[in-house]
Amino acid sequence: MTLLDPPPVTPHKSRAIPFTIAAVVIAAMVTFYFVFRYYPEKKAAERFFDTLVAGNTDQAYQLWKPGPSYTKKDFLADWGPEGYYGPVKSYEILKTSSPRGANAVDVRIAVSPYSPMPDASDAEKSRKTKIVSVWVVMSDKSLSFPP
Repeated sequence: MTLLDPPPVTPHKSRAIPFTIAAVVIAAMVTFYFVFRYYPEKKAAERFFDTLVAGNTDQAYQLWKPGPSYTKKDFLADWGPEGYYGPVKSYEILKTSSPRGANAVDVRIAVSPYSPMPDASDAEKSRKTKIVSVWVVMSDKSLSFPP
């Protein structure tokens, strides 16, 4: 090697691209988990409320999967056309969450006797909108009121 010879070239490969790809994949997985973790329970609640909106209380009662102490009469007193939450003409799922250690998902829903769901600026109709919490059991997708 002489003084005029160039120094040997050492390869400097950048590791930024693999680390960036790994970070993006991990961020996408975490986002996907938090967006879809309660998806089956949310769909069970949507199916129940779609049935109520259609006016089919018999099928809604079957989707509720009630225990022996919650009779059809009790169900209609809550969800029927003359019930406490009824008539259900529109709904909006507000939030889904699960308390630590629980085997159910708490689905908070705004229920309205008007179709479509009234805007917040319409005070007259918004006053009749009720917020209800419904628990969806993870194992069999049965519904109940929170304890």
